[in-house]
Amino acid sequence: MQLTKENLTQVDFAKSELIPAIIQDARTGVILMQGFMNQESLEVTFEKQKVTFYSRSKNRLWTKGETSENYLEVVSVHTDCDYDSILVLANPLGPTCHLGTQSCFGDAAKPSLSFLAQLEQVIVERKNDDPEKSYTASLFAKDLSRSCQKVGEEGVEVALAAMKHDNDELTNESADLLYHLIVLLQRQGLELKDVVECLQGRHK
Repeated sequence: MQLTKENLTQVDFAKSELIPAIIQDARTGVILMQGFMNQESLEVTFEKQKVTFYSRSKNRLWTKGETSENYLEVVSVHTDCDYDSILVLANPLGPTCHLGTQSCFGDAAKPSLSFLAQLEQVIVERKNDDPEKSYTASLFAKDLSRSCQKVGEEGVEVALAAMKHDNDELTNESADLLYHLIVLLQRQGLELKDVVECLQGRHK
C-alpha cells in the first residue's frame, strides 16, 4: 500500500518501535540500502522529502546524506501487507554506501536490466558535452534526421544478423539499436519508462 501523510497511522509500530525500511532506486530498481524507522523518522521523511532513519548507533534521527549531502530524495513510500516494513522509492543524489558505491549490497542488488536505466542517465548527462569528445554529444549536436537514420540502420542490422543466425552479431547490433533508440527518445522528450508504460497498458 502506498503511504501518504494522511495514512501513516496504518504502519504498525505497535509490533515494534523500529521497523525495517528498504530503499530502492526509483529509476533503476537497484536496492540501495536498508535502515530502521520509527514513527517520528517516517513523519520527518515525508516532511523533508528526504529519507530519514532512526540511527541505533547514534540513538537519534538521521537523515541520509546529512554529512555527505548524498541525500535520498523520496519518490514514494509503501508498506507491506502486514504494515510492519517499509519500502521507499527514492532518487539518490550521489553514492548511497559510505564506501562510495551505488548500493550497500554491491552488485548483487543490481538487476541486469536496471543497466538500461543507468545507460539512459549517462546519455542524459552527456547531452551537452563536447561533440568532439563524446559520440553521444555528437548525435545530439546533429539534425534529428541523423538519429532517426541510425535507429533505422541498426534495426536493419538486427534483422540481418537474425537471418544469418549469428547470435553474437545479433547481440551487438541489438545493443547498438537500444542505445540509439534511447538517444532518439531523449531527443523527443521521452524516456524508457514511457515505452514501458505503453507496454504495460497493452498487457492490461
